Amino acid sequence: MEIKEIVQKAVKILDEKLAENIVIIDIRKVSVIGDYFIIATGKNVNHVRALSDYVSEGLAKDQVFDKQTEGYESAGWILMDYSDFIIHLFDKESREYYDLERIWRDADFIDLEDFLKEE
Repeated sequence: MEIKEIVQKAVKILDEKLAENIVIIDIRKVSVIGDYFIIATGKNVNHVRALSDYVSEGLAKDQVFDKQTEGYESAGWILMDYSDFIIHLFDKESREYYDLERIWRDADFIDLEDFLKEE
């Protein structure tokens, strides 16, 4: 599976599990830490943890495993590092506070619907 296909699968899982405000950022032009960020919001900390679990289980079916996950216990912000892409799952308050979209505004923001159609 290519990286883009894996990212598409992760985004579909988040969408199916009712993650809110899903954003995909192509960070290749502005950083060497990976190719994509996926940012999504859960309704509460239990939902944020569940989103993390669903993505982890869904990608593991394709033998895609994260290098590291941080923040699972507090679940205000869970960071899942898959090397080529990083998933940021937030509760609403943490997402507003950290505002990753502002920090990474020089990167390319990808239209969610177009990205998912490119399969």
